[in-house]
Order: sequence, then structure tokens, then C-alpha cells
Amino acid sequence: MSLVVKRNELKEIRSKLKAENKKVVFTNGCFDILHAGHVDYLNKAKEFGDILIVALNSDKSVARIKGEKRPIVNQTERSFIIENLKSVDYVTFFEEDTPKEIIDDLIPDILVKGADWAIENIVGRDTVEKNGGSVETIKFINFQSTTNIIDLIRDKYKD
Repeated sequence: MSLVVKRNELKEIRSKLKAENKKVVFTNGCFDILHAGHVDYLNKAKEFGDILIVALNSDKSVARIKGEKRPIVNQTERSFIIENLKSVDYVTFFEEDTPKEIIDDLIPDILVKGADWAIENIVGRDTVEKNGGSVETIKFINFQSTTNIIDLIRDKYKD
């Protein structure tokens, strides 16, 4: 069974989870070229609750945010990798540049972002807190990033 679900299906799932008193954790990102930092981050995010939902930026959204040469890994492959991590319960996509709309739709109990984000700048914070939830940040174990990996590959394989 695929854990990748459409937003409208995820809204129904979220309602059922709420009725079961499951604590839902939400995070989002591009997750292009998955690395150890991503896996550690998602494992730590899951520790905040019972169910972890990961919203992936669609390919078009990634290109608008990161530039026309991104993503390196398409959304189908990115979602397959993310859904196969032990910590992840559901994966969905969003087309917008920010996850505001999907956060407003799902109203997670816990919203998680990396500690590189100031809490007051985290998109969706107002919705989550207004509904009794909390916003958490996670420190990175290493400072690995997809951009660093791309740069390393370019440097290693220059003519």
C-alpha cells in the first residue's frame, strides 16, 4: 500500500486520526537528493508524535524556489524514497511555494522545521498554535545539504 496520498485523502485520514486521539506531526520540504541529515531530521520529527506527515514540494514548486535546474530527483522518486523511511507515515505533495494551504487544511498537532528557521518565520505557525498545537525546531546533526552535495559532485568531476 502506498503511503503517498492526495491532499483530499489526507484530510480524511487526518480527521480519523484526530478522532483516535493520535498526535499528528507535519513537516515539509524539497528532500532532493536524500542524505543522512534528512533521515535524522525525519526520525527526530517522528519522535514528537504518533503519525508523521511529510509534504513534498512538487517538481514545479522546487524549480520556482531552487532554480530551473532543480530538482535533481523527480517527485515520484523523491516520494518513493521518503515513504520507505521507517519514520514516515504519509507523504503528499504541494504545488504552492509554501505549505500554508496544506497546513490550514490539515491543522497538525505539531509543526516541525529545521532549527535554521526562526519560529516566528515558520509558515503555518499561526494556524497550528491557534488550534492548540505547537511548533518545534530540530538542530541538524551535520550541515549537509543537497546544494553542498551538488557542488561537491561538480567540483569532483570538473574537466
